[in-house]
Amino acid sequence: MLTWLQRDSLNFPPLSKALREPNGLLAAGGDLSADRLIQAYRHGCFPWYQEGQPILWWSPDPRTVLFPHELHISRSLHKVLRQARYQVTFDQAFAAVIQACAAPREYAEGTWITTDMQHAYLQLHKRGIAHSVEVWRDGELVGGLYGLAMGQLFFGESMFSRGDNASKVGFATLVEHLKTWKFALIDCQMPTQHLHNFGARAIARADFSDYLKYHLDQPSGADWLI
Repeated sequence: MLTWLQRDSLNFPPLSKALREPNGLLAAGGDLSADRLIQAYRHGCFPWYQEGQPILWWSPDPRTVLFPHELHISRSLHKVLRQARYQVTFDQAFAAVIQACAAPREYAEGTWITTDMQHAYLQLHKRGIAHSVEVWRDGELVGGLYGLAMGQLFFGESMFSRGDNASKVGFATLVEHLKTWKFALIDCQMPTQHLHNFGARAIARADFSDYLKYHLDQPSGADWLI
């Protein structure tokens, strides 16, 4: 039975209570307050729903992750990186990045990054928890991504691209920095071919929970002001 969250409690049900079909649906309801979102990621779940639906919280099994030291960069992307077509920054245009990620896409109807969702992650950005990666070409924002950093873990949320390989450049640059900063894992949530090409793979939800336990409160060498 699906658990409905109450606004006066930040508690989530055990991940073992998540449904098998649809895979990982853990709870519904609650709100998108900064404190609840922080608790959700620490617990091992994340919000994902469409406009007009209640807030849905998910913890799929298996979980798609990328270990920074397993990053795979294709020959073609290596070439793009060497050519330095783009400039990459961190935390310089968070609002613009999340708005671009929420924009309509040819292959999908609607967006799960609702106005409420954008506002919620902006609050996390102001707290220094949510971060953005911007990819620029001649001063124009042409790609990027955003996610949350807690301890030695990065929780990826969404990316966009308006130029050839722009989001790939942003992601590869981020992962190289996370590797330097001693991050243990990048949570990719759900599998995509795009992430698989970078070296992402599936691990059991129980193993993902272990990474949360051991790395959420460990210090990292992150410096987002680059």
